[in-house]
Amino acid sequence: MTEVAAPRPAAPPERDGEARAGSPPAVDDVRADAAAPDALEEGRAAAAQEVLVLDYGGQYSQLIARRVRECGVFSELLPHDVALEEIERRAPRGLILSGGPASVYADEAPRLRTELLDLDIPVLGICYGMQAMARELGGRVELAEAGEFGRSELHVREPGRLLNGLPAEQSCWMSHRDSVFEPPPGFTALASSPSSPVAALENPDRRLYGIQFHPEVVHTPYGTAILETFLGDICGCEESWTAAQVVEDQIRRVREQVGEGKVICGLSGGVDSSVAALLVHRAVGDQLTCVFVDHGLLRRNEAEQVVASFRDHFHVPLVVADAQDRFLDRLAGVVDPEHKRKVIGEEFIRVFEEEAGRLGDPRYLVQGTLYSDVIESGGSTGASTIKSHHNVGGLPEDLELELVEPLRALFKDEVRAVGAELGLPERMVWRQPFPGPGLAIRIVGGEVNRERLAVLRDADFVLQEEIRAAGLYRELWQSFCVLPAELRTVGVQGDERTYGHVIAIRAVTSDDAMTADWARLPHELLERIAARMVNELPAVNRVVLDITSKPPGTIEWE
Repeated sequence: MTEVAAPRPAAPPERDGEARAGSPPAVDDVRADAAAPDALEEGRAAAAQEVLVLDYGGQYSQLIARRVRECGVFSELLPHDVALEEIERRAPRGLILSGGPASVYADEAPRLRTELLDLDIPVLGICYGMQAMARELGGRVELAEAGEFGRSELHVREPGRLLNGLPAEQSCWMSHRDSVFEPPPGFTALASSPSSPVAALENPDRRLYGIQFHPEVVHTPYGTAILETFLGDICGCEESWTAAQVVEDQIRRVREQVGEGKVICGLSGGVDSSVAALLVHRAVGDQLTCVFVDHGLLRRNEAEQVVASFRDHFHVPLVVADAQDRFLDRLAGVVDPEHKRKVIGEEFIRVFEEEAGRLGDPRYLVQGTLYSDVIESGGSTGASTIKSHHNVGGLPEDLELELVEPLRALFKDEVRAVGAELGLPERMVWRQPFPGPGLAIRIVGGEVNRERLAVLRDADFVLQEEIRAAGLYRELWQSFCVLPAELRTVGVQGDERTYGHVIAIRAVTSDDAMTADWARLPHELLERIAARMVNELPAVNRVVLDITSKPPGTIEWE
């Protein structure tokens, strides 16, 4: 039996227009009247210790911060040229210098400020970070005869402090053309690889360390052990960044911010908005009212599940706006995918605005903004631009709301952990990403109507039921069906000619949707899915499988 392929390592934070999970689509670049207090600052205070990652443009920079957090230490990604005064003010336990695409000897290459190496805190350079450190301190960095991209063999000659306890021969993940040929004075060369005479180095007296390979990706088997050594043995950090601690801290923060004010949350049923809503409700109780806009573009039973979880189980005040007819009326005749997104976003705004007015114009708005949104929006402080993180769909300029963003310091995997800590049902905690425009953008090449929604909804139900029964749901980043609206194919069923719909199955593995690989689903599973669809859905007579990775294709078709 063929297994589901392992996720690829994370890639550069570039978006391709896909909406973030559980979020209505953004339309206009409008700002809330006031920004929430900086949850990142709160995260730092709560953790009491942190290690900063300075970004030199590497494709894995964000992943480094995630891996540090997975080791129980709070970490934040900052630009490589962040003010030295800011670093000193925050007094981190250590610095990590990320990789980057440039050559350290190129004129336009970002330079490593040597002042960073004189802060009397441990510094770990990774790939470009190590090369920049070596070059600035008098080492020799040159273009290697052959670059190293992908898996490589690492030979540890002298484990030193950084590689202590690790095997002498191990594999690692490389991505470079330049190499360090001689370490700086006072440094010890610890390891080498086929194209890197110095693949790891250290100067324990100055607490400076460097590795040419990437410990943050899954293809470096001992990468986590190296990070744990740096964080614990070298930086003296303890595991203090936990879901329970995050919950406690954010409850306190929300209470301080909101006081006695009224709060509203646009609840989509996705992981981010659900966890944010539960956190805020835990903090302020019935001061919060959630608004769930049922636009009729959800999957089977999804609206009922949201209501059952929040209103009936968690007893969160919830307003359900049944707007299915409104959305379908607006979508009549709309084919272009960007036009669909805009129509849905605008109508969502109108419904949300009406419900907010009925609730007495609350002052505070809960957003499920994540740290990845903050990074991709270009900053971690200041006013929050709603379009940047696509949470509520863009709000009218005259709707003055102060943002409450309890997840602003968290990555997606941390949000799931917090959701589990709050008691969110496993089915919702591990819900696969679902686009804000819903099934509308999975009906491609034609308008959205009730008949097409029904066919797609039924097909998706079959797919999800079989994926879950096979125990593969949590191994997949996304699995869904696509309905080519205007495409019909000839079939034979019951000795009669049919002319029915085609259903395309899309299933991918990924870490964060920046890159994705098509999932190698077992053939027996695919056979069951196809058989059920053509047997149970009279309008369907053909099932196909999308085996395109991202890039070049996107995950969603529209």
